[in-house]
Amino acid sequence: MTSVDGSSDIALNPLAEPTKQVKSGFILALSIANLAIWAAFFTPLQNLLPRMTEIISGSSGKETSLAIVAGVGAFVAIVANPLAGALSDRTTSRFGRRRPWVLGGAVIGAGAIAALSSQTTVVGLALVWVVAQAAINSAFAGLTAAIPDQVPVRARGAVSGWVGLAQSLGLVVGIGLVTIVITDLTTGTYATAVLYLVLVLPFVFLLKDARLLKDRRPDFDLGQFLKGFWVSPKQNPDFAWAWGARFFVSLGNATAVIYLLYLLQDELKYPDPAQGQLILVVVYTLGIVATAVVFGKLSDRSGKRKIFVIIATIIMAIAALILAVAPNFGVAVLAAAILGLGYGAYLAVDAALITQVLPSAEDRARDLGVINIANSAPQVIAPVIAAPIVTSLGGYPVLYIVTAVITLIGAVLVRPIKSVR
Repeated sequence: MTSVDGSSDIALNPLAEPTKQVKSGFILALSIANLAIWAAFFTPLQNLLPRMTEIISGSSGKETSLAIVAGVGAFVAIVANPLAGALSDRTTSRFGRRRPWVLGGAVIGAGAIAALSSQTTVVGLALVWVVAQAAINSAFAGLTAAIPDQVPVRARGAVSGWVGLAQSLGLVVGIGLVTIVITDLTTGTYATAVLYLVLVLPFVFLLKDARLLKDRRPDFDLGQFLKGFWVSPKQNPDFAWAWGARFFVSLGNATAVIYLLYLLQDELKYPDPAQGQLILVVVYTLGIVATAVVFGKLSDRSGKRKIFVIIATIIMAIAALILAVAPNFGVAVLAAAILGLGYGAYLAVDAALITQVLPSAEDRARDLGVINIANSAPQVIAPVIAAPIVTSLGGYPVLYIVTAVITLIGAVLVRPIKSVR
């Protein structure tokens, strides 16, 4: 059998640094799968769950209900992603290390998303979303590890750019699906589940990742795994700085978007909030399209990562400040465009930077899972920050000032990284 990039399964060493350039088939399959993952994550978070919690809790309790559902799900994601990554690092299946986890996460996750539509209580919604988050994060752990597994360092900026572009398109496709194509909430939820499963499958069937022989399988020690959640600044300083930077940028982003639909509905009084959300998402995505691949390639050619990440993070903070100063729909469109420009460059270059500071080849997926805690933990913390600000501490303008400050901290934390230029 041969892999997507043309290499023999037997010849591949799963722990070696890749040197052979991957082909377009691998990049396409990986990108489409990431599009599906992002649609599965954020279509519920930004559209389906807000609508469901409002139906269940009413207008007066929707912010708190959504914060509970999103927060509990994100807490589970904090554990599920690195755990699935660590187990996939040690998977000796003849189908490879990553593929079983991606397939299982796709099937179970699709079923859980579909089950959201039948919930009539906040508790039920939270429990089902927990299952969905665990499954989707298991699939995501396998996808994330595919880049350091198979892409040489010299091409990671470009490949990460395509992946980041696909992720942003996943948000557009998902939101567009449930606001334009299928407006019925139940049918839209089923459609989101089907979209997720169908678009992940090409990667599952095309990828032939290297089989890990049992005599080369790293030992799994629960105590060591739990210790791995602590990013030691002394032992792995660059990994720790990269984790901290990703955490604050993700926290700023999560704080800004968790109540986006409610911002349009309650603050900006936009006549059709769902349509307004789609417009903002499309504008934001066009910004990402303009910068993701371009800056990923520029970073590869220059050999520099840090300066691009810092500039991109500052641009994202500026977008939040613009919305804080003049909150209206026209300004929101401008802010979405600027945010997209910054986030596109950030997605490509920061992802490449992180793959270069991983502590070991044996635990790539586990370590990337720890990095992904920096994506998931903010989903728990963001509602705790955003809910009291929106309801009683100054409203949305203050929220976006706080968002800008949090994001800028992420830029500051990139500077001390030494092993990457």
